[in-house]
Amino acid sequence: MPKSNVYAAIIEEIFQSKFRKGMTQVDFERSDISAAAKRRDVRRPSNVGDVVYSARYRGNIPESVQSTATCGREWIIRGTGSGRYSFVPTRPLRLAPNEQMGATKVPDATPGVVAMHALNDEQALLAVVRYNRLIDIFTGVTCYSLQNHLRTAVRGIGQVETDELYVGVDSKGCQYVIPVQAKGGRDELNIVQIEQDMALCESKFPDLVCRPVAAQFMQDDVIALFAFEKIDDDVKVLMERHYKLVESNELTAEDLAAYRQRV
Repeated sequence: MPKSNVYAAIIEEIFQSKFRKGMTQVDFERSDISAAAKRRDVRRPSNVGDVVYSARYRGNIPESVQSTATCGREWIIRGTGSGRYSFVPTRPLRLAPNEQMGATKVPDATPGVVAMHALNDEQALLAVVRYNRLIDIFTGVTCYSLQNHLRTAVRGIGQVETDELYVGVDSKGCQYVIPVQAKGGRDELNIVQIEQDMALCESKFPDLVCRPVAAQFMQDDVIALFAFEKIDDDVKVLMERHYKLVESNELTAEDLAAYRQRV
């Protein structure tokens, strides 16, 4: 059986063994993964944590589970502590770039040697965002990279990780913390990661304004950036912009004139 099918069977078994009609939270623990694999007569994964990771961050929650959600909601998995999780229903948030949105040209300042040796899409995306100060341009805040791949524990959630963490200051002296999630062209942005970034900021940087951002590669080397906010406990997209890195001679007078007309 393919690994993805094994994972789906285990998640389905865990949910069905604990869910009762009307429940709005279905709790389970890491130890339930091995027990569910045994009941389904599938091989226990060597990395049991990857089962939950796949369901949480790659959207691999079986349709048999999603079909039990109330109208207008879908199940996601949130961390509730070390080795503890919960299925909870939330309003769907599709974090896909708007293909109809125009891209703003930005002179490419990425060092050539960095572009040559980036090992994967995520690493390349983080690098070009950093060297071209796209977080500054996008947010209007002067930003500085504080740490890459920050992994830490947050009370009530467990371990969380953000791809890159920026801090910044605006013209009024207000200070910000900006967690960034980066995705290559084939990967999808995920609401759970944005929620965790918000929780990380609240826990570790309570005196700073949190501005979660997500970045994704699109076709033709366009980079989509999203900013988020929380409204009534639901994560919403606050802003989306697209940027295309170009050689300086590709940025025309007509482009500059058009940008001056933008509100």
